[in-house]
Amino acid sequence: MKNPFIPYYLLLLGVCLASLSAVAQDKKPDTVSAGIYITSIHDIDFKDKEFSVNLWLWLKYRNRDFNFYDNLEVPGAKEVTKSFVTIDSSGDKVYMQMKLQCVMKDSWKIANFPFDKQKLRFSIENSQYDSRSLVFVADTVGDHYDKRFTMSGWTVDSCIVGTGKKAYETAFGDERFQKPHTEYSNFKVRLSVHREAMDMFWKLFLGMYIAFLIAYVCFYIHSDGMDSRFGLSVGALFAVIGNKYIIDSSLPETTSFTLVDTLHGLTLCFIFSVVSSTAWSLQLVKRGKAEKANRFDMIMAQVLLLIYVILNIYFINAAANS
Repeated sequence: MKNPFIPYYLLLLGVCLASLSAVAQDKKPDTVSAGIYITSIHDIDFKDKEFSVNLWLWLKYRNRDFNFYDNLEVPGAKEVTKSFVTIDSSGDKVYMQMKLQCVMKDSWKIANFPFDKQKLRFSIENSQYDSRSLVFVADTVGDHYDKRFTMSGWTVDSCIVGTGKKAYETAFGDERFQKPHTEYSNFKVRLSVHREAMDMFWKLFLGMYIAFLIAYVCFYIHSDGMDSRFGLSVGALFAVIGNKYIIDSSLPETTSFTLVDTLHGLTLCFIFSVVSSTAWSLQLVKRGKAEKANRFDMIMAQVLLLIYVILNIYFINAAANS
């Protein structure tokens, strides 16, 4: 004999399963409040693309399984040292504070060097819990860096803190994921700085400009001293090349054309113009047109100097204001 209540039992079971599924889907990830205070940034190394930062980090959260002391991850860090760790779990929330000393790897924008502006980045994640279980909330109260600390040769423009999600196109070997895609919540800081460039600019490019002036002086050497004119011009050419190699040795490798390349290339072209003008003057002298050769030298001297100065001002101003 059939039980007349079986359909009702099945209906009730379906409703319960649907309710459980809805509760599971509506479960929100736990939040972690994160704050930061940067005490110093130093050892900015352009060649190795890294910098060192000392900071205080604090975290407040309810889920004690997060265990940030062991699970804290700093993406992009070459070295991370924790010290002065304080953990207060007496209340309904865990409060953790620690000092971090990190050596961060980053990419530099050197197209306008030494008039460059850089963004120094720092971020943290929990290595064991993805964004389905944990999301960061930024503590934005107060300052985020010590305004008294100095970065030699740099000025801090802004310090922005925020949160986001970082996507990884892999499941890290977890077969429960249908697609090789996971997302982790992160807390991130971006410090914008610009270089105090004028002193460094003259330190780097003074040799190049002196080499150009040495070549330029050749226009005022009498046509009888053609050998001296050629010798000075060729010497200036090699001086500019040497100066460029010295600057390049302190910069990371790049495939883009930088201000350093532009100014040195421009100077080499104008020194070559001086050599070419000297060669033409020599031809005029050999034809017995010494007066015409002198007039040609004076015209070329003024034209080349004017164009060289204008182009330098243009490229330097464009780099400084970009």
